[in-house]
Amino acid sequence: MPSMTIAENIAAVRARMARAAQRCGRDPAEVALVAVSKTHPAEMVRQACQAGVTTVGENYIQEARDKIAALADCPLSWHFIGHLQSNKAKYAVDLFDLIHGVDSLKLAREIDKQAAKFGKIQPILIQVNISGEATKSGTTEEAALALVLEAGRLEHLQVRGLMTMPPFFDQPERARPYFAALRRLRDRIRAEAIAGVDMAELSMGMTGDFEVAIEEGATLVRIGTAIFGPRE
Repeated sequence: MPSMTIAENIAAVRARMARAAQRCGRDPAEVALVAVSKTHPAEMVRQACQAGVTTVGENYIQEARDKIAALADCPLSWHFIGHLQSNKAKYAVDLFDLIHGVDSLKLAREIDKQAAKFGKIQPILIQVNISGEATKSGTTEEAALALVLEAGRLEHLQVRGLMTMPPFFDQPERARPYFAALRRLRDRIRAEAIAGVDMAELSMGMTGDFEVAIEEGATLVRIGTAIFGPRE
């Protein structure tokens, strides 16, 4: 895929993001694009960087490690958006600026322990399985506040908000209730004014439904296919 195509794809996605924000009276600058590059080569990520992308999302530790090394000269922030196992926490802390999918106190404690070794405060998002699907990772909506409270007490973590993946629908509108539910949950947790917890971020929305997610309050949208094309 030539760089011009990736650049055009990014421009088109950004235009759609801006229109979605404006439709609901939001400042488009409130919504950040996370370009999801899993299975796509580092050279494509470089082209995205040259087209103005500043944040890249990766799902797999080893693949991300190789790309981060190959793209060390690119001014990129790297986010881990996959399912993180506790035994990989040390690698995630070493490589990533934000970990999106923290879904248990066990994982939060392990990330905190590893962050202490790096002398780092690790920003994280709490992943909520807002749909209750058995195949999805994430804490339950009911347990989310307790997890935020416990994670917020850990010295080397900073809880920055929530993340979710709704069920897959061919019609983006059908995802809206799940995005709205996550926003309401974020607002309830924010109202608790928990010390050391900053509920600024809502990571929700992908290629098929990101405009609806923005209309419901997303601050981070995770876009892969619309930028890089189908997975390799």
